[in-house]
Amino acid sequence: MRRLACAGIFFSICMTAMADDWPQWRGPNRDGVWRERGILREFPEEGLRREWTVPIGAGYSGPVVADGYVYVTDRIVEPEQKERVHCVDLANGQKLWSFEYPCAYANIGYTAGPRACPLVDDSNVYTLGAMGHLHCLDAITGDKIWSRDLQKDYKIRMPNWGIAAAPLLWRDLLILQIGGADGACVIALDKETGEEEWRALNDRACYSSPVMIEQAGRPTVLVWTGDSVAALDPKDGDVRWRYPWAPRNMPIGVATPVVHGDRVFLTSFYDGALMLKIKPDEFGYEVLWHRVGRSENDTDGLHSIISTPVFEGDYIYGVDSYGQFRCLDASNGDRVWEDQTAVPKARWSTIHFVKHGDRYFMFNERGELIIARLSPNGFEEIDRTKILDPTRDQLSRRDGVCWSHPAFAEQCVIARSDNELVCISLED
Repeated sequence: MRRLACAGIFFSICMTAMADDWPQWRGPNRDGVWRERGILREFPEEGLRREWTVPIGAGYSGPVVADGYVYVTDRIVEPEQKERVHCVDLANGQKLWSFEYPCAYANIGYTAGPRACPLVDDSNVYTLGAMGHLHCLDAITGDKIWSRDLQKDYKIRMPNWGIAAAPLLWRDLLILQIGGADGACVIALDKETGEEEWRALNDRACYSSPVMIEQAGRPTVLVWTGDSVAALDPKDGDVRWRYPWAPRNMPIGVATPVVHGDRVFLTSFYDGALMLKIKPDEFGYEVLWHRVGRSENDTDGLHSIISTPVFEGDYIYGVDSYGQFRCLDASNGDRVWEDQTAVPKARWSTIHFVKHGDRYFMFNERGELIIARLSPNGFEEIDRTKILDPTRDQLSRRDGVCWSHPAFAEQCVIARSDNELVCISLED
């Protein structure tokens, strides 16, 4: 992934020697881990250095970073409804190009903008809009290479809050959870042409992004849909196993499946916490435990909504339905501790976890960046500072929120609200 614009060659080569990219949902390996060196361990007394600020429109999708460029999507409604893709120079915040297309939102709630995080592969950037508009763009120029109207092509049974699962790339295939009719809940398209290679499952879609795992020595797509957890052959979409998990109210799974060794942890706002064990030498699974409370106010285990939890050692850390930060015993889902200091108590209160060495960078919905250690002994906050003001387009209540997942790359955090994209140095 080293195609560079002429004007940025020197800067990008120098940065590449010491920096990492963040080219897709939850980072290079899709696991919420930042492996870059030279990162501060606490915040300086004088505050963090803001490198630049770029005005943008509203949107839930987080930014991504590749080869010295930042990509982010947003939405505008005047003079007409459009979704847009922007490319920004990481060195100075200069907006290099924008690509836009008409996109009227219909029959989806929370209309602030695109949900799915972009994906950059070599010289292409792939974006998926809330209504199912899929684009492959030249990452340097912004020129359209190909596009698909997936709602039209697949008769999507549109989820309540639109299409949200981030695209997954495996070899030459772009794998998407869209909830299409006729066995097209999950589809794989040729990344160069957009032509369909396979389709799988008659399930409804949910909002959780698929991940790659290895089972029985073979690559496997793990996808949590609106009706099941399934393992698919990435070559042809063949269903290797499927655990039916129909929601009691509606498909509302947002958190990405968390894989730790041979265990997979999932959590849902209404349907609680589920732990599966995947068999190492054959395609199969075992249900280890499922904990679910009586309501969203009387929860058991972990009823997360937007936040993807952390699976560390023998414990799970995550945020419950009203912002309760909890530690669970991974063997049975029992609660070890609960804390309410990382994020205020509120319905769907959100925080994003990114692991860095022995600690975590945590970005909460109040726009605060927290450095902390997590252990079964409790939540140990090291430092906290505000990097963004909440905005009201994503959520009009409680003076707005910051729900988008930030990117961590090239010794910086890049975060967005409904009106600005910021780059802040975390260099030691």
